[in-house]
Amino acid sequence: MPASTVTEYLAALSQERRDALNEVRRGINRALPPGYKEGIQFGMISWFVPLSTYPAGYGGNKKVPLPLISVASKKNYLALHMICFYGQPALREWFIAQYAKSGKKLDMGQGCLRFKTLRDLALDVVERTVAKLPVKEYVAGYQAMRDAMGKGRSEDRR
Repeated sequence: MPASTVTEYLAALSQERRDALNEVRRGINRALPPGYKEGIQFGMISWFVPLSTYPAGYGGNKKVPLPLISVASKKNYLALHMICFYGQPALREWFIAQYAKSGKKLDMGQGCLRFKTLRDLALDVVERTVAKLPVKEYVAGYQAMRDAMGKGRSEDRR
């Protein structure tokens, strides 16, 4: 049965992975602008915009809060799902440039950053990225992307 709380998710991991994900969580929570919530979303530890703030929901689903970033323990690696990059190409480019300066190897697809151990992750770059996304600006960028795709309806916004 999948975890329904962050505590349950972490309890199911090995000590090494639990320690690594807890450190990533601490970093994200340190940098996270006010207004986001942490919980389980899509089977991962996630930070998201609550439906009370953005009732249109993710992908127009009024039951799914708009995700910002998620962290997960996969079979062969740990992953950060940088959902915040979708519709934010300038932010993704900035992140890639900052990551290169960190000296750490970036193993990332469109938005899924993979790392084997905490030492492999440029957590400071992740923190600075998250800090650049106050809820209001993140929601506005996401809604603008939805509008540009013809999928957003302005009456859904608050």
